[in-house]
Amino acid sequence: MTPTSITSTTVATPPAQAAANLGLTLEMADSATYDRAVERFRDNEIVLPTFAQLTDPSTIPSELTAELAGVDRNGADPRNLFRVHWFNRLDGSGPSAVPDHVVLPAELTGVDATIVLALGNRFPMIGAHKVLAAYACLVPQLLTGRFDPTRHRAIWPSTGNYARGGVAISRIMGCRGVAVLPEGMSRERFEWLDRWIAHPDDVIRTIGTESNVKEIYDACAELATDPTNVILNQFSQFSNHLGHYHVTGRALERVVEAVAESRGGGELAAFVSASGSAGTLGAGDYLKDRHGSRIVAVEALECPTMLYNGYGEHNIQGIGDKHIPLIHNVTNTDLVVGISDRSTDTLDVVFNTDAGKAVLLDKGVSRELVDDLVHLGFSSICNALAAIKAAKHWDLGADDIVVTVATDGSELYPSERAKTLAAHYPDGFEPSHAIDAYAEHLATVTDEHVLDMDDEARNRVFNLGYFTWVEQQGIDVADFEARRSQDFWDGTRHFVTDWDAMIGEFNARTGLG
Repeated sequence: MTPTSITSTTVATPPAQAAANLGLTLEMADSATYDRAVERFRDNEIVLPTFAQLTDPSTIPSELTAELAGVDRNGADPRNLFRVHWFNRLDGSGPSAVPDHVVLPAELTGVDATIVLALGNRFPMIGAHKVLAAYACLVPQLLTGRFDPTRHRAIWPSTGNYARGGVAISRIMGCRGVAVLPEGMSRERFEWLDRWIAHPDDVIRTIGTESNVKEIYDACAELATDPTNVILNQFSQFSNHLGHYHVTGRALERVVEAVAESRGGGELAAFVSASGSAGTLGAGDYLKDRHGSRIVAVEALECPTMLYNGYGEHNIQGIGDKHIPLIHNVTNTDLVVGISDRSTDTLDVVFNTDAGKAVLLDKGVSRELVDDLVHLGFSSICNALAAIKAAKHWDLGADDIVVTVATDGSELYPSERAKTLAAHYPDGFEPSHAIDAYAEHLATVTDEHVLDMDDEARNRVFNLGYFTWVEQQGIDVADFEARRSQDFWDGTRHFVTDWDAMIGEFNARTGLG
């Protein structure tokens, strides 16, 4: 693969006021707040990893990497911040040279293109990659004196995994973290929160499920009236986008390089990700800048906001929708794909039952891969199906690689699986059911419900964001509109390097780094 240069073009920096309004600022807001944060981190022996270290964990000091071998990856240990990257192994060892991933063969996908998923349940504490988004959203607030762990509550609006990541980091800091998420999310998410949160009122259950993001925003607006609450909104914090641009983008690039090498060649054709907060889609911007690959944004067919200006409710947990996130670079998106929660619910059963696994083996899928499919949660299956659709839509061939992410694993969904079984297979999931499920949801995937994003479509979807961000959330029209140009996005890339320098200074002030 021959990458193109990211820095070969001249880019414009966002206007200063627009940058500040969007959280893209390096200016100190309150030095006393900053000093108290430094003191708390010194007292709790917390060292902040740089984004460069999370991008390339081989640069983490060897003595710290050696210490991590004895640290529980699921514990609230400050050293686990140095595991907030894609290069962990499931047993907590690592970092590995290449992030753990699965390659889906034609026997499973029905396409010649190589489809690859990086596995997110290797991330620490929450077993999902959203802890990276939480870290990325918090760090700039700490570095600029906007978050004081000695007196602020960190508010984490989410449909589940991001809130868990934020709560984990809050606990490491010794401050209160508040999870705001819909009441209809999986039982396993709430059970995790019950174990990690000491104050029951720090779990706020809003009405609805995945599609009820506005209700989350409304709860946060009420919380924001208390000045001791700091809202860390993943849907509008551009550090979420930038963290994934650099950290996830480079990790996926490494995966693609390894897959291409193992197969004797191949070119990256596309990156696929469900929208959610749109943070992960930032990795697609990195890959497009480096390799000219295309970006596929995915949503639930039951709530087809981008596809059809639609609305509805669905169960692909982790891809909150019915709005366009502020940090979604819509005008750089090439394709929108709709996936039904009927498919994700059903294939979760196939991948996690003996009858389903037997059918996959019979179709020629290797035992190793069948065992690895348990590492795909609902949104992970959604991403895999969308990658298949994109490959069929573009008629991709054997030399094409499509990369996506497995946000979390199936271990977060046993209660949801039980609901599917009770509703559709009350007498048990038999081999005949598995055969039918495979035929309907894998063998006959088509390129229905896809939208090629030409300029007209991009501008239509971009404009949908106006109603959330300008009318409801009070973003200035000029700041909202600035995001239509790629010059705006290109002009933000330097912030990660700047934040890394500030992390070095922060760690030095604690006396620990």
